[in-house]
Amino acid sequence: MIRLAEEKDIQTILEITKSCAKSMISNGVFQWNDEYPNLSAFQNDIKRNELYVLELDKVVKGCIVISTLMDSEYIPIEWLTKNENNIYIHRLAVHPELQGKGCAQQLMSFAEQFAIDNRYSSIRLDTFSQNKRNQKFYELRGYKRLGNIHFPKQSEFPFHCYELVL
Repeated sequence: MIRLAEEKDIQTILEITKSCAKSMISNGVFQWNDEYPNLSAFQNDIKRNELYVLELDKVVKGCIVISTLMDSEYIPIEWLTKNENNIYIHRLAVHPELQGKGCAQQLMSFAEQFAIDNRYSSIRLDTFSQNKRNQKFYELRGYKRLGNIHFPKQSEFPFHCYELVL
């Protein structure tokens, strides 16, 4: 089941994202670290009603942020659609024990259906340039790679921006 996150879910979400960061780092992917994702980001997501969790047997096992806010880092990207009526995906995470079992697909399908149901023109996101697994994941779903942005607190390497026109 996918539902809106609540304050009581934050500790579990942080544990999941820390496990994801540890798993990525052990595979040479330095995408997440101690600074990101963090408590304040998830608290803001909940306040804006943009954080969703995947529950399996009443236990939170993953999360996704579906936002209408365009981060300033995205401004230079030549998007396929106008900068209006878009949603942005952030902080997609599934506990490493469940990765490869369709949970991320389920969360992305939920986000895509949400966008369709609410008549958004596209879905935008970024993923780390060194995370080939994520790039393949989004490209197989039909997302088009458009350009790069940088998050210096996270990595010296760029993040690729993607868009799916609905």
